[in-house]
Order: sequence, then C-alpha cells, then structure tokens
Amino acid sequence: MTDFFTMQPGETAAPLPPGPVLCGGSAAMRRIHRFFLWAYSEAPGLVRSVNAGDTARAAYVGEVLGNFDKVLHIHHEGEDLLMYPQLEQRAPACVLHVAQMLEQHRQVTQRLEAIEPLRLRWMETADAAAGNELASLYEDLAAVLNVHLRREVTEVMPVADRVMTEEESKAIGQHGVKQFDKKFMVAYLGMVLATNPPADRKELFNEIPAPVRLAYKLVGRRMYRKQYATLFPGRPIPETL
Repeated sequence: MTDFFTMQPGETAAPLPPGPVLCGGSAAMRRIHRFFLWAYSEAPGLVRSVNAGDTARAAYVGEVLGNFDKVLHIHHEGEDLLMYPQLEQRAPACVLHVAQMLEQHRQVTQRLEAIEPLRLRWMETADAAAGNELASLYEDLAAVLNVHLRREVTEVMPVADRVMTEEESKAIGQHGVKQFDKKFMVAYLGMVLATNPPADRKELFNEIPAPVRLAYKLVGRRMYRKQYATLFPGRPIPETL
C-alpha cells in the first residue's frame, strides 16, 4: 500500500539547504496530519449520521467537530507564526513553496469561517437542509486538506528539518495547547494515537511529558473510547496504547 505522504507527478520539493538534519519536524507533522486526514474524512458522515430534529446528537457531534476545527486552525496558526517566517529567512530558495502553503492555509481558514456559523446553527436545530449543507462544506474542506497535508510534508518539511532546531519544532506543536480544556486534550491524544501506525504511536507517546502520559492512562484512554463509541455506534474502537 502506498503511503499517503508520497509526492505526486508534477509536484516538486523545495531545494534542500546544505547541512545536517537538526530536528524531527517531518515525523511530528506526519502524526498530526494523519489525525486531520481521519477527522475530515469522517466529518461529513458524522453530520449525516444525525437524524433531522435530533438536537442532542447534533449538539454532541457539532461540539466534537468544532474542537477538530479549532485544533486545525491553531495548528496552522502555529506554523504561520513559528515556522514559515523562519523558512523564508533561513531557506530563501523555499520562498515559492512557502507562498503556496500559506495560500492553502488561507483557503482552509476561509472554509472554517464558512463552517462555524452553520455548524452552530445546526447544533441547535438539527435541521436536515442545514445538515446537508454542513456535510458538503466539510467535504470541500477535506478535498483542500488532502492536497495540503500531503504537500506540506513532502515539499516543505525536509527543509524545515534542516533549518529549525528541535526546540523550535516542538514549540510549533505546543502552540495554542493552553487554549484547550485538559479533558479534551487527553481524549484527543487517544484519537491521534489511534490514527497512527504502532511505531509512530510509541514514538509520540514517549515524547510527550510524563504527567500527560499518566493522565492519558488514568482517564484519557477511557474518555477516547467513550467518545469514539458515541460518535460511531457499533463500530470497533481502534486501539491506542
């Protein structure tokens, strides 16, 4: 099976600057991107799983999707602030690729801004027409992400690995974490683990702080499993750690 993060015909990576690899940004980016690929492939179906008038399920599904949208927005915000300006300065040959990635970020933001008011309205009414429109908007967002998430990893991240330090790379991943409820974060960790291959799961789990690992073991795993079962009744729950 071909890995998703494979350059397609006609796509060209940014020129690599000389020097050694300084950080593991590419590996970290693959892990979070796998989660986004899963989340937005599921989003349209989750909206359509809500029967017209079922405001309780619409509120639950809408809240989960809203958290996904917030994670995606903050992820891109961190890159815009802490990665792309540095790439422009330290790897000038990457400037055209940086411009392409920032434009794709703009397209994602535009779609998230269109989704939010409709999602909030649908959560209150569970209106069938609003649900169909919301599902279509998520499908459109997924189509943009399926291009962006691949190209960012294959075209830009090899350069980032050579011009950014490990501390800088980790700061991107930590950007905005404090904006989220701690209970959401430990359950969210379960989803990220579940959407990655076993080897990546172990590496990710070993990299996170010990208190977070403990919180996940004590409550996060159970919260993840409960959330997954509620979102996808009857579907086997993917394993994590």
